[in-house]
Amino acid sequence: MRTRYLLFCFVLIAAACAATVYFWPRLPVQVPVHWNAGGAVDGYGPRAVLWLLGPGMMAMVAWLGATMPAISPRRFDIAGFEPTYYYVSGVVVGLLAYVYALVLAASLRVPVPMGQAIPAGMFVLLILAGNPMGKVRRNFFMGIRTPWTLASERVWYATHRLAAQLMVASGMLGLFVLWLGAPIWVLLALMLAWAPLAVAYSLLLYKRLPHHIGE
Repeated sequence: MRTRYLLFCFVLIAAACAATVYFWPRLPVQVPVHWNAGGAVDGYGPRAVLWLLGPGMMAMVAWLGATMPAISPRRFDIAGFEPTYYYVSGVVVGLLAYVYALVLAASLRVPVPMGQAIPAGMFVLLILAGNPMGKVRRNFFMGIRTPWTLASERVWYATHRLAAQLMVASGMLGLFVLWLGAPIWVLLALMLAWAPLAVAYSLLLYKRLPHHIGE
């Protein structure tokens, strides 16, 4: 699975590099690098920064995804959920590739509705990454890592099963309200609200364990 993950990342990074080289002569000296909540450009930078925002960021995240399992403490490695780990890591790199494609298009003066395109990508990420979240076992790099989930295997599994449902539901509802033209605060609430709910659930579940026995 690790080999497939690395190959997937390599293809995306190579495609980003090729696109940057191909469009380089058409890029302006200053390119948009930041947008406000309404989707309007509010920051520019030299076009060379695209190498960092696109291939550079993707390569760094891909490298972290490949190397973090090697430094994981014993009993907290990814052996029990390796396919899920590399799948979710690949989804994150895929989102970075999607965002870079939007930035590159905007740099070429293609009308890009960033106020809708970025939230749409985030909601798709929630759906794709949330769907297998219940398969994630205790580790220090992925999942809902609270003191209570790390202390109890029972709390970890129950919390991640709930988190999977919340993430997928948030992503699907988010895409729907985005299509309806919901304001940005509604979109942000749907992107983020599932996390404190999962954290609170992990605490509540841990407190209900007899004598706070974690395992």
